[in-house]
Amino acid sequence: VGTFAELFVLGSVTDVSVFAINLTTALGLGLGIDYALLMVSRFREQLAAGAGVDDAVRRTVSTAGRTVAFSAATVAAALGALLVFPQYFLRSFGYAGIGVVAIAALSTLFVMPALFIVLGHRVNSGRLPWANRGRGSSDTRTPFWGRLAGTVMRRPALTALPVLAVLLLAASPLLGITFGTPDERVLPDDAASRQVSSVLREKFNGNDDAALHVVIDQPVSKAPLESYAVELSGLKGVVRVETSTGIFAGGRSTATDPGNTALGRPDAQQINVVSSLPPKSGEAQSLVKEVRSIAPPAGAHPLVGGVDAALVDSKDSIAGQLPLAIALVALTTFVLLFLFTGSVVQPLRALLLNMISLGATLGVMTWIFQDGHLSSLLGFTAQPMEVSMTVLMFCIAFALSMDYEVFVTSRIKELHDLGEDNESAVTNGLGHTGRIVTAAACLLAVSFFAFGTAKLSFMQMFGLGSGLAVLIDAVAVRGILVPAAMRVLGRSAWYAPGFLRTFHARFGLSEGGPAPAAAPELVDESPYAKNSAQV
Repeated sequence: VGTFAELFVLGSVTDVSVFAINLTTALGLGLGIDYALLMVSRFREQLAAGAGVDDAVRRTVSTAGRTVAFSAATVAAALGALLVFPQYFLRSFGYAGIGVVAIAALSTLFVMPALFIVLGHRVNSGRLPWANRGRGSSDTRTPFWGRLAGTVMRRPALTALPVLAVLLLAASPLLGITFGTPDERVLPDDAASRQVSSVLREKFNGNDDAALHVVIDQPVSKAPLESYAVELSGLKGVVRVETSTGIFAGGRSTATDPGNTALGRPDAQQINVVSSLPPKSGEAQSLVKEVRSIAPPAGAHPLVGGVDAALVDSKDSIAGQLPLAIALVALTTFVLLFLFTGSVVQPLRALLLNMISLGATLGVMTWIFQDGHLSSLLGFTAQPMEVSMTVLMFCIAFALSMDYEVFVTSRIKELHDLGEDNESAVTNGLGHTGRIVTAAACLLAVSFFAFGTAKLSFMQMFGLGSGLAVLIDAVAVRGILVPAAMRVLGRSAWYAPGFLRTFHARFGLSEGGPAPAAAPELVDESPYAKNSAQV
């Protein structure tokens, strides 16, 4: 509700895509569930340990609440990268996404503690019969996730390499990925507008709907205009060129219509370049570049539009801003995770694993929606990946991956700071958070998978891709690859140069509270360090 109010305000001052409602619905439900599960679990854990309600609330906010704050900052930073793109479609998703994250975090940090005070021990009421096992115990670890982490830590290569191989295989379709923009093919086959467009493309010589429109916003005399049109008509794939003075084809005039004022005014000219090339194809995009390279009449500065020109310009504008967006995401993620963990290795490990997870997700979506697999089941027409939606899905999936990264790493870091060795901290940390992350991921995936029932193919791709990314990250990455990476890295997983350790000791935060001033000594004096030295 809060985010819908934000969208109402945004819609009053700037353009907001109607599809932003879908994103805010899924993220609002998903993040609300994620943060609530984390807070409730920690609150119940504190009560089970014997803390009073007030103390349990304080401890919950200072630990899980801090994790929520860092998670929200990380997710917002990833979604903020959408604001660097000029397309209002992507920018509106950035505004909506940042808003829903902020509202979810503020609700968690300010409303939930009040609810905990009111509920007190009644937060444990209404337990299901099979959930009574271990009631009253302060140990909230889930045996399955603890055993899984322990198995991976003992045999990292045997457990992680098959998972890594499957993810890389899933990412392999990206080698043949192509990009496009939406057209009538995103609609169902029985949509009347799609049927009309299909008939125009297949039954008529040249597709007027996909024509290139050349506009010269100044007076041009007849002779130079016709010379320009004749040159355009000679390009490969061009069926005809229409101007206010005639129709040209094959490098010559075929008809004259001096009275055709629809394509011309005394102070401007419009030229339609109709081709037989498939819209959005590589040949059609090449034609756009060729039209733009033709020398115009002296003193004229033509502008070229149309569906194929829009695709070329969209790809160029997104490609031009993509390095900046990726750099901002990587930098902000690195800084926030460093402040959270005090390590320069943990942010790099998180970025690498998240990129593997995202590559697998995008690869599967390419295999389905571009290559056409499962098209009969889902009821869509295979076509190139929609460029804006692919960028959006990347940012959303990355943001949610970092959300779960913070959940898991926070508890591992807390146990490590309390003196547990690396293996014990990872095993117990995943035991505490594995069930929460998995439950949150499944519920969030349901929110996204619901978009798979949409009638627009690019919304199906967004929903299925985002849901799949969440599940891959929660199960394969957090359950297998993170423990394996931590085992391989060993003590170096918590490495940071001396000056950065000093900086983190003063300004860094973790779930366990402010970073201890003696962080370097804590690492050196831990039982794991002593055991390693003896070995």
